[in-house]
Amino acid sequence: MSLMKLERLHTISLADNKFNKSIISCLSFLSSLKLLDLSSNDLGKLSSLRNLNTLDLSSCGLQSLTLNGTMSNLVHLNLDSNIFNIDDMRFIAAFPSLRFLSLERCFIEVGRLFANGVPNLPYLEVLLLSTNNFNETLPMEAFTSFHRLEVLDLSNNNFFGSIPSNIKLLSSLKAVSFSKNKLNGSLPDHGICELKNLHELDLSANMFGGNLPECLKTLSSLRLFDISSNRFSGMLLPSLIANLTSLEYIDVSHNKFEGSFSFSSFSNHTKLEVVELTSDNDNFMVETEEPIGWTPMFQLVVLVLSNCNVNRAKGSVLPGFLVNQHKLQVLDISHNSIQGKLPNWLIKNNTMLELLNLRNNSFCHNFLMPFYRNPNIWWLDLSGNLMIGVIPKDIQKFLPYITNLNLSRNSLEGAIPCSIGDMWQLEKLDLSSNQLSGEVPTGLLTNLSELFVLKLSNNRLHGEVLSGNLSFGNIESIHLDSNYFSGKIQSAPNKTSTLSQLTVLDISNNLFTASLRFLDISENYFSGTIPPCLNLQIVEHLHMGSNLLTGSMPNSFRSMLSILTLDIGNNSLSGTIPEFLGELSDLRILQLRKNKFSGSIPKQLCQLTSVSLIDLSSNSLSGQIPPCLKNIARPTYQAFMETSYHSYHRNSFYNYRSILNKKFNIHDSDNLFETQDEITFTTKTLALFYKGGILNIMSGLDLSCNKLTGDIPKELGLLTHIRVLNLSHNVLTGPIPVSLSNLTDIESLDLSSNGLTGKVPVELIKLHSLAVFNVSYNNLSGKLPEMKEQFSTFTKESYEGNPLLCGPPLEYKCTTEPHETYQLNEEETYEKWHDVDMTSFYGSSSSTWLVFMFGFAILLYINPYWRKRWLDFVEECLYTCYYFFYYIGRKISMLFRK
Repeated sequence: MSLMKLERLHTISLADNKFNKSIISCLSFLSSLKLLDLSSNDLGKLSSLRNLNTLDLSSCGLQSLTLNGTMSNLVHLNLDSNIFNIDDMRFIAAFPSLRFLSLERCFIEVGRLFANGVPNLPYLEVLLLSTNNFNETLPMEAFTSFHRLEVLDLSNNNFFGSIPSNIKLLSSLKAVSFSKNKLNGSLPDHGICELKNLHELDLSANMFGGNLPECLKTLSSLRLFDISSNRFSGMLLPSLIANLTSLEYIDVSHNKFEGSFSFSSFSNHTKLEVVELTSDNDNFMVETEEPIGWTPMFQLVVLVLSNCNVNRAKGSVLPGFLVNQHKLQVLDISHNSIQGKLPNWLIKNNTMLELLNLRNNSFCHNFLMPFYRNPNIWWLDLSGNLMIGVIPKDIQKFLPYITNLNLSRNSLEGAIPCSIGDMWQLEKLDLSSNQLSGEVPTGLLTNLSELFVLKLSNNRLHGEVLSGNLSFGNIESIHLDSNYFSGKIQSAPNKTSTLSQLTVLDISNNLFTASLRFLDISENYFSGTIPPCLNLQIVEHLHMGSNLLTGSMPNSFRSMLSILTLDIGNNSLSGTIPEFLGELSDLRILQLRKNKFSGSIPKQLCQLTSVSLIDLSSNSLSGQIPPCLKNIARPTYQAFMETSYHSYHRNSFYNYRSILNKKFNIHDSDNLFETQDEITFTTKTLALFYKGGILNIMSGLDLSCNKLTGDIPKELGLLTHIRVLNLSHNVLTGPIPVSLSNLTDIESLDLSSNGLTGKVPVELIKLHSLAVFNVSYNNLSGKLPEMKEQFSTFTKESYEGNPLLCGPPLEYKCTTEPHETYQLNEEETYEKWHDVDMTSFYGSSSSTWLVFMFGFAILLYINPYWRKRWLDFVEECLYTCYYFFYYIGRKISMLFRK
C-alpha cells in the first residue's frame, strides 16, 4: 500500500529500519503528519550523495538526527519545527560547509544555546534561531566564531541582559533581530554602531531604555530600523534620522520619547515606505509643516502617526505632505485632534488605499463620500469626530468591498440607509453614539452573512428589531442598548439555531418587555420570575438588573461555572441567598442590591476567594456578618480585559520585502470593536460606573441597609486590598475593631447608623488612602483622633449623632486637655494617664472622702454592737500609742543620763 493514500495519518514510527533519503520525498504527501520518528535509521547513506546541497526536514517531528560521516556539499539545511534536545546538537558538525541553518521553533525545553560547545561552521552566513526557549544572556562570543555571518535572528526567545559590545566583531552582519526578548539597559555607544554593513536592525518588544545613541546615524546602509515597544526616552533626534537616508522601514512607536520631532527629517529618504511613530504619552509631538514648503522625496505605503499631537503648535492641521502621497495602502493618523474638513481626497489620490483610520480627531462638516469608487478600501474608521449630516444613501457604491466600517461617536442623524444591507462583505459595523433615528433596515440583519459585530448603541432608533425573525447568521456580538427598541424578544418559527454564534447581546436601556458569554438585558421592563430552564453554562457576564423580576433565584444559576459577573440587582427578587453561589469559583462580581432577599448571609460565600465586589445592600438580611468573609477579594488574575474582534477573511498584513521577512500588522492597535463589562457600585457615597480593566483592581464589600446584628468581625481587617467597605444602616453593636487599620488601600469606610459603642480607634489615622469616613448616628464616645493625615479632611458630618463624642471637628470640647504635645506610637494610647484636670481631681477626691465619713458615722449610730467594737478599737489604739511613746521616751532619757 502506498504511503500517499494515508492522508489522515498523524503518527508514524520508522525506527530501526534502513530507509534512505527517498523516504523523505514520500512522506511529504502526508499533510496531516504530526510526529515522525526516524531514529536509528541508516541515514548515513545521505552523506554519499555528494551533489546534495539543499535539505529541508522542517516539521517532521524529529527528535534527533544521527549521521555517519559528513555531507560536505550541503549548504542549506532547514530543521524548523522539530523537537530536538537542546543538549544534543552535535550532529550540526556533520555539515561543515553550511551557509544557511534554520532551527526555528525546535527547542521546547528551556536551556542555553551551544551548551555543549560551538559547532565549527566557518562558512555560515544565515543563522535563524527564533521562537525557542533560550534563557540566558546573549552568547555573542560564540557567534563571533562565525566570521561570515550576515543574518542573525534570535527573536521571540527569553534572552536577558544587555547587548554586548563585542557584537562589533560580527563585521559582516547585514541583518540582526533581537525582538521579543527580555533585553534591557541602554544601547552601547560601541557595538552596534560599528556594524557598517548593517541593513536591518530589529530590537522591538524588549525593555531597552535611555536615549538613542547618536552614533546610530553612522549606519548609512540601514534599511529597516525597528525599536518599537521599548522604553527609550529623551528626544527622537532629527539629525539621527536625517542621516539614515537608506531607510525603507522605520518603527519607533510605543516608547517614551518626548519633545518635538520634525517629519521633514525624512525629506531626502527616497526609498522610504513604512513609517510608524505611535506615541504612548502626551509629551511627544510631530511637526510636519516646518520648514515651510519642504517637499518629500518618498512615496509611503504605510504611515502611522497615532497619538502624536500632530502639528499641535500649528493648530492641529492635517499634514500637508499627504497631498503628494499616491501609493498609500495604510494611513493611520488617529488620536490627534486634527481639525478641518474630512479629507475625502485621500481616498481619491491613493487608489491602493486599504485602511484609513481617522479616529478621535476633530474633522467636521457633513459626511460626504468622494466621487470615486475605491474597490480596495476595506477598513474605514471615522469614529470620534465632529461629523454631521446623514449617512450617504449610496455609500455602498463608493465602498463596495468594505469589511470594517466605524462611524461611531459623531453627530450623524437621519435613518440608516438601506444600501448598507448590500455591503455583502461587511464584517464589523459600528454606528453607535450618534443621533440616528428610524428603524433598522431589514437587510442589515438578514443579508449580511459575514457580519459578526453590530453596534447601534446610544442612538434614537426604534422598532421591534428582535421580534419575529431572529435570523442573524454568523453574528457574534450585537449592541442595541440605549435606544427606543420595543416589542417582545422571540425567535422565528422553525429556526432553532439562529443565534448559535452569538456571544454578546446588549439590549439594555430600551423598552423591551419580554449559549451567550455576555448577556445584558438590564434597564428594561422584564417582569415575572427568571425562567428555571435557562441554559447558562458558558455565560461569563450576566446583567439582568433594573427590571421588574420577582421570585427566587433559580437553581439553573448553579450551572454558571464560567460566570464572572452576576448582576441581578434592583429587582424584586425574594427568598434566601442560595448557598450554591459559593460553588461559582470564578465569580468576580456579585450584585444583589435592592431586592427583597431575607435570611442570613450564607457562609458559602466565603468560598468565593476570587470575588472582588460583593453588593448585598438594601435587602432584608439578618443575623451576623460571617467572619470568614476575610477570604474574599483575593483575585489572582485579570478577568476584565477588552475583547476585540478581528477580521479573519482578509489578508491583514503588509509584507515588506526584507531579509528578516518583516510584516506590518494593521491590527496591532485594533481596539475599535471591543466589549467591556460595566457595573455600578456605590463608592464614596456616589453610585459610580466601573468599566473594563478598572474592574481588575476595584474591590469592595457593601452590606448596608439590612438588618444585620452582632459585632463587626475583627477578621475583616484581613481584607487588606479592599477599597470600599460599607456596613451602614444595620443593627451592629460593639466597638469598631482596631484591625480595620490594616485596610491600607481603603478609600471609603461607612459604619454609620448602627449601635456601635466605644471610641473611634486612633489607629485609623494610618489609613492614608481614606477619602470618605462616616461613623455618624451610633453610640460612640470619647475623644476623636487628631485631625491629621486624612482625618484632617473629615467634617463634623462624619461624626454627628454621637452625643458622647468630643474634640475637633465637633463643637463639643473634651474635659481633658493634654499638658504637652508629643508623638504617639503604635504601643501608646491616645491619652496619657497624667493628662488630668487637677481641679476636677481634688474636687472629686474630697467629695468621695466626705461621703465615706458620713456613711461611717451613720453606721456607728444605728448599730450598738459595731459602735462598741469601734470604741474598743479606738481605746486600744490610744493605749498602744501611749505605751509606745512612753517606752521611747524612757529609752531616750536613759541615754542622756549615761
